[in-house]
Amino acid sequence: MKKDLDARIAELGLELPPAPKPVGVYKPALVVDRFLYVSGHGPLKMDGTLIKGKLGADLKTEDGKAAARQAGLAILSTVKAHLGSLANIKRLVKVLGMVNCTSDFEQQPQVMNGFSELMAEVLGEENGIGVRSAVGMTLPNNMAVEVEAIFELYEGE
Repeated sequence: MKKDLDARIAELGLELPPAPKPVGVYKPALVVDRFLYVSGHGPLKMDGTLIKGKLGADLKTEDGKAAARQAGLAILSTVKAHLGSLANIKRLVKVLGMVNCTSDFEQQPQVMNGFSELMAEVLGEENGIGVRSAVGMTLPNNMAVEVEAIFELYEGE
């Protein structure tokens, strides 16, 4: 049964940043069959800037968790811009969370919980928690995290 996810976002008091424009040769989102593939998104703030820094050096785990949550809001913004609303999102299927971190930082899963907890709040635990990987690396523009996701759409949409 479809849920009014746009209303849910308002109910939670969440604000979506402007949908980011591609900075290379790729599509921000692409529908194939009943799946929406969303390209990697950084932690885009309302003013269009990114949350930057390296976990284990400049940022603490809680800062990274907040950045992952913000990347989730940016993804929802792109989904809404691409589909016209969030109404056709059935469930989150797969997430790849990339954390900009030092080589000795080991809290990537805890950082990515910021994204996962947001999706559970918006989509509900049954549909908002998908499979996930969380890895550490060096990211472009020193952004704190980058997240890509795959969503299942309702049939016939």
